[in-house]
Amino acid sequence: MAKKPKQSSNTIAKNKSARFEFAIGDEYEAGMVLQGWEVKAIRDGKVNMTESYVFLRNGEAFISGLTIAPLNAASTHVVADPTRVRKLLLNRRELRKLEDSVNREGDTIVALVMYWSTSFVKVKIGTARGKKLHDKRADSKAKDWQRDKARIMKGTNR
Repeated sequence: MAKKPKQSSNTIAKNKSARFEFAIGDEYEAGMVLQGWEVKAIRDGKVNMTESYVFLRNGEAFISGLTIAPLNAASTHVVADPTRVRKLLLNRRELRKLEDSVNREGDTIVALVMYWSTSFVKVKIGTARGKKLHDKRADSKAKDWQRDKARIMKGTNR
């Protein structure tokens, strides 16, 4: 019996601070408009999305603060701007829902995860509301308990 090759993760980058700082509501999957050098740099893993956020303008969604560091060899013929504003591709219905949640409910839109979907780069975005300090403490306490519980269960199954 031949072993199957191990699948590598399709996740490119995560915004870990988003789930800590914000309570995430609805989540949407969006495509990105990228240039060639950006795709090559993404394949090399030169992405930072900790300070990224999404804004809406003229019925379109854009992501700002996403840093894609250019490769030395791939971007010699192009003037590479690592922090340029990139357009997100969403359905009209999804854009309307996002616009309603931002305008009516006062939410912000945050980028959560960047990943590969076949040969396309996708970004998972979510509507977010800021957490208070006591919410963050409760979340970290629940996370610690889940970790301890898994450790205890692992020990009892032996």
